[in-house]
Amino acid sequence: MIPVEIGVQSPRVMHFTEENNEEGLRCLLDLVEELRDKAVIKVVAYQQRVSRYYNKTVSPIPLRQGDLVLRNSAIGDPTGTRGKLAPSWEGPYKIKRVLRPGTFKLETLGGKEISRSWNAEHLRKYYQ
Repeated sequence: MIPVEIGVQSPRVMHFTEENNEEGLRCLLDLVEELRDKAVIKVVAYQQRVSRYYNKTVSPIPLRQGDLVLRNSAIGDPTGTRGKLAPSWEGPYKIKRVLRPGTFKLETLGGKEISRSWNAEHLRKYYQ
């Protein structure tokens, strides 16, 4: 009960009876499972809408063996000693092989293999 309802009676306070309150609580306990199911349905519907919106705006660029790519230079230098005026992308590099979808082994244009594998998230296709 809020302090205003002490001085000015609201319909909620005027029509309150202990028996109706107990009965209402029992009805709510009976409906708890149904309320939970409705909440789950709403959450799933919301997640599907968000997923559809995201997938509509994202268009993945397929990368294949032999393609030229640029790699994110911030990922290549985890110490962060390059400074903010350094270029964001370095390369071009050639995709030597595809380890699994989205993961690639790179090599320089001279044929020297890069030691670690790279995720497609950190690569950008290079157009000549």
